[in-house]
Amino acid sequence: MGQREDMLEVIRSAYAARGSGDVDGLVGAFDPEGMFTLVGDNSALELTGSAQGHPTLREAFGQFIANFEFVERQILSELVEGQRAAVHSRLVVRYHPTGKTFSTEVLDLFRFQDGKIVELIEFADTAQIKAVIS
Repeated sequence: MGQREDMLEVIRSAYAARGSGDVDGLVGAFDPEGMFTLVGDNSALELTGSAQGHPTLREAFGQFIANFEFVERQILSELVEGQRAAVHSRLVVRYHPTGKTFSTEVLDLFRFQDGKIVELIEFADTAQIKAVIS
């Protein structure tokens, strides 16, 4: 899989699944041994770290979806080179435990193999997330 539009379609489908709360649809975009990493200092924010493999991804994404609803996503830019893609998005997020809604930006770095996501590294404003959940 080297086609730009094919990779972007997988990403958009994964984003749509995330937005609709479809954990299985989101996990299905990943290779069975795929990895997701939310970058940050785990001692400052427990949500940061990595999850690898479908069972672990299903659990991690299920918790994220239960707590953080992506109300709206606006893709600001998309870059694709070889088997890698970068997507910069602006999100409106609702934190379910309190109902608080906030706007933030994220950068997602994807690596693909055989049409599936094998790695997703997400950079988010972890200080903002910590403030919202505290």
